[in-house]
Amino acid sequence: MEARARALEVLCIVDPALKAQAARLLHESLAELDPAIKLSPPDGLPGRPERPRLVPTLQVPKRSPFTTDGRAALLHAIAHIEFNAINLALDACWRFEGMPADYYRDWLQVASEEALHFTLLREHLRTLGFDYGDFDAHDGLWSMAERTAGDVLARMALVPRTLEARGLDATPPLQAKLARAGDTRAVEILDIILRDEIGHVEIGNRWYRHLCRERGLDPVGHYPGLVSQYQAPRLRPPFNLKARGAAGFSAEELAYLQADFG
Repeated sequence: MEARARALEVLCIVDPALKAQAARLLHESLAELDPAIKLSPPDGLPGRPERPRLVPTLQVPKRSPFTTDGRAALLHAIAHIEFNAINLALDACWRFEGMPADYYRDWLQVASEEALHFTLLREHLRTLGFDYGDFDAHDGLWSMAERTAGDVLARMALVPRTLEARGLDATPPLQAKLARAGDTRAVEILDIILRDEIGHVEIGNRWYRHLCRERGLDPVGHYPGLVSQYQAPRLRPPFNLKARGAAGFSAEELAYLQADFG
């Protein structure tokens, strides 16, 4: 089956384990790729299980990593982000026709790596006596995907290089807390996630700039208008400038972050 059509099929899978497995197999399969085909989405995207229950962001309680229940809730929140990230990568692949072939290959790779992250976190969560779905979660990442469904440039600007880039900032302080709580396995998993997420954000940066060049737009100057138009969340310091630099943010963009949000 053509790779983008298969990406849409995988996006529709409800069971998280089956979706993660299928995303990894799709990346490994070297399936035929047709950037030109226009696909129509079925109702009910994305496929996801009945649990976790989705609630407004502010209703998801913050939990301390220094108790087993609290650490499980924290790891569950990260696993939910990674499950959503599988969906986001698959959606970026099937939805936007007419991009270069490397664009689709990049997002199939991202989907595969996000599937690995989710699987590692779920396995670790189970060692604590919990499973994915045991805690409430929010739908912020997919909500932005829906808002940017009509424009691939907005998607690249506001999902990988905005929402997912926040993970670059949040991961080191989170690792420090988990290390103090004695959870060395969680720290190791977050090392893998941080390494891969730098690459994912770089992919978003690269395709955002590609699209800006095609449309004659200044990447730095155009960005604040997208944030306003699509109601992206305000960024908050501290920023992981080293990781953001490795992920392709320019010196001008890093200076903008520090000046406007620092």
